[in-house]
Amino acid sequence: MVKALVTIFTVADLRKKILFTLGMLLVFRIGAHITVPGLDFKVLQDYFQKAAAGGAGSLTDYIDLFAGGAFKRLSVFALGIMPYISASIIMQIMMVAVPSLQRLAKEGEFGRKKINQYTRYGTVLLCALQAYGITVYITSLHYEAVQGGKGMLILGGPGNAFTAMTVLTVTAGTILLMWIGELMTERGVGNGTSLLIFAGIIAGAPEALGQFLKDINNNQADAILALILLVLFIAMIGASVMLNEGQRKIPLQYGKRIVGRRMIQGASQTLPIKVNAANVMPIIFASSLMIFPSQIASYFGSRYQGFAETIQKYLAPGTLTYFIIYIVLIIFFAYFYTSIQYNPKEIAEALKKNGGYIPGVRPGAHTEETLERILNRLTLSGAIFLAFIAIAPDIFIQLWSLEKYAQLIHLFGGTSLLITVGVALDTLKQVESQLIMRHYDGFMDRNKKAAGRPRVVR
Repeated sequence: MVKALVTIFTVADLRKKILFTLGMLLVFRIGAHITVPGLDFKVLQDYFQKAAAGGAGSLTDYIDLFAGGAFKRLSVFALGIMPYISASIIMQIMMVAVPSLQRLAKEGEFGRKKINQYTRYGTVLLCALQAYGITVYITSLHYEAVQGGKGMLILGGPGNAFTAMTVLTVTAGTILLMWIGELMTERGVGNGTSLLIFAGIIAGAPEALGQFLKDINNNQADAILALILLVLFIAMIGASVMLNEGQRKIPLQYGKRIVGRRMIQGASQTLPIKVNAANVMPIIFASSLMIFPSQIASYFGSRYQGFAETIQKYLAPGTLTYFIIYIVLIIFFAYFYTSIQYNPKEIAEALKKNGGYIPGVRPGAHTEETLERILNRLTLSGAIFLAFIAIAPDIFIQLWSLEKYAQLIHLFGGTSLLITVGVALDTLKQVESQLIMRHYDGFMDRNKKAAGRPRVVR
């Protein structure tokens, strides 16, 4: 491991990519601490501390989990990258439903650029709407602070100028994050959007873990419970890795082919299909959709109190309706993304064209049916397992009444754990592929020495 880390930083190109990625993540973390202009940060923090102590901060904690603490600070990155994720969801669903977008998606690089352009326009629109909701939310907090004698949250008072400035600032912050994510994907390592979510999640881990350890030291938390949670955490990491790496290999057989004047013997190969082909995308998309209604309801709760209370009652994390809708969304997006990655009809046609077949299955329609049946079973089992890991923290919280440590449990389990493990594995694979491509001799030293050939360093 140490040798691999040293090797990473000896490769100039790979070193630049990693340092660029770390630099962009640093920009993200700095921006998460820059509060929207015109706010009294002390009054804001006092409100959220009291809300958390009174048990009213569960929704804001859940939203803040993906924003890396930026939402509670009402920073320029308060919305995080989630509006871009939401716009991507809408665009990908429209690509399935709208024929013109389907044709555009098949036009190669030009079509991809056009779809990305439409996604960015949608992101700007969603940002503006949610940013306006934030101004309504801040205004309601301002009046609460003034009536409670805590001071003025909005230093110049609410008004059109503050609304326009906040909408522009928060929207620009999310657009900047979208640009940073695309730059990280292009010039860095890993998927930029996923890495921003990953950084936002783990940013709150040290504080939450430190508070839990402090409570154990002061005998305010049970050490045995901490040990049980640690064992569960390790077990969930193992389950997450198995889910991300598990795959089924379908045996393939190729017939004899004549190439020129030579007859090539048919080869035996396998078609690997991942149990969780969609990776963490169903979790990210489902979480984004589950947060959005409650977020809007909390913004406009002062004007439409009855509607807001109904939404928050049935979509609050931990409720039965929340579990049901969340599980259905995860299963839906798992099937949706798997259908994008694997098309049984195209695979069957490609096998038939190249003289390949599944042993015991006729080429053509029978192969397509077999592949479709295998995909449906794998996707369903993987999606159910994915959903169980996602809701496990809420089950633990209700089982042992751990509402005080809800943020810590959500950080080290469920959705957060699946995202962090998935993104970490994907990034490590990209780094490893870069190393193998540039320094593959380092992985074959033993074989080269046995063959008596000198080591070549590239």
